[in-house]
Amino acid sequence: MAEAGVQAIILAGSRPGRDPLAAAAGVAWKALVPVGGRPMLDIVARTLVEHPRIARVVVMAQQPDALGETPQTGWLRTHPKIALHASGAGISQSLLDWAEAAPDHLPALVTTADNVLLDAAIIDAFLGAVGAEDVAAAMVERAVLLRAYPESRRTWLRFRGGAWSGANLFWLGGQNAKRALQKWRAIEQDRKKGWKIVLAFGPGLLLGAGLRLLSIHQAIARAGRRLGIIARIVPMPIAEACIDADKPEDILLIERILADKRRP
Repeated sequence: MAEAGVQAIILAGSRPGRDPLAAAAGVAWKALVPVGGRPMLDIVARTLVEHPRIARVVVMAQQPDALGETPQTGWLRTHPKIALHASGAGISQSLLDWAEAAPDHLPALVTTADNVLLDAAIIDAFLGAVGAEDVAAAMVERAVLLRAYPESRRTWLRFRGGAWSGANLFWLGGQNAKRALQKWRAIEQDRKKGWKIVLAFGPGLLLGAGLRLLSIHQAIARAGRRLGIIARIVPMPIAEACIDADKPEDILLIERILADKRRP
């Protein structure tokens, strides 16, 4: 279990080019797209600062000050638990720069501004499962999601024993996590060169995963050992953990879920 006083990072930057959700909503940044009348970033940031185990929240984006210029996000500039941090273009490089800037920047919980359904129960489940790992990633097994929301469309990674979708919730447990960030950076740089991605973790590992000879837990553990770190997947029992706002239909589903939660 992670200790109390956890630092959280919200990745609120934009990929190159205009985000289609932001364009449709008439806002400059995806993090400001409204969900249920509130910017996504406002919802996620409030969830984190109100959680008793979160001591500090870092909002990381290319132009973080611009994210605090709306009436509903202006509080980000003055809240004592919030720090706005200018990032670079790539996620992995931005996190690596942050980790290398000061020893106390890790450990950290990392999430995204579009993880709108993040709540105290999801945070508690994740933090209660991590501890000694250098890197951990939350994921939801397909059956868990489809039991609750069969209409939801996710991207599934298929392994022996099940298919999994990411939950946009990660744990960087200490300085060894920088090895994973360095590998991630290399993969981002070579994402158009498929053979380099295959070789990043070794053809044996990729073959075992592709043929479903390995479970997702075995695959991530082997990948970690190649990097000299402890890495694992945290299975989340909460279906909402893997529903983020990537498409218009996602926002409609999220708004319905939030409305249901508000009903007595």
